[in-house]
Amino acid sequence: MGLGGISIWQLLIVLVIIILIFGTKKFKNIGGDLGGAVKGFKKAMNDDGKDEKEEAGTKQLKQEEDADFTDAKKADVKDEQKSDK
Repeated sequence: MGLGGISIWQLLIVLVIIILIFGTKKFKNIGGDLGGAVKGFKKAMNDDGKDEKEEAGTKQLKQEEDADFTDAKKADVKDEQKSDK
């Protein structure tokens, strides 16, 4: 038994009938389109993962820069207070 009670021979007969109706060229085009869609999907998934990593790295850099700026600002305020005394 094959898939869902359909034997392999029944599947082959259906496949032959479909090939006779649509022709092999149509199947090549469908296969190429399907392959291109899968490649595009994989590329988009990889690019999306890279974008998230880059975004996280950029956010971390911004936080570090903000912390450095805040520290420098505090040091300037302390220096001004010392010079006023």
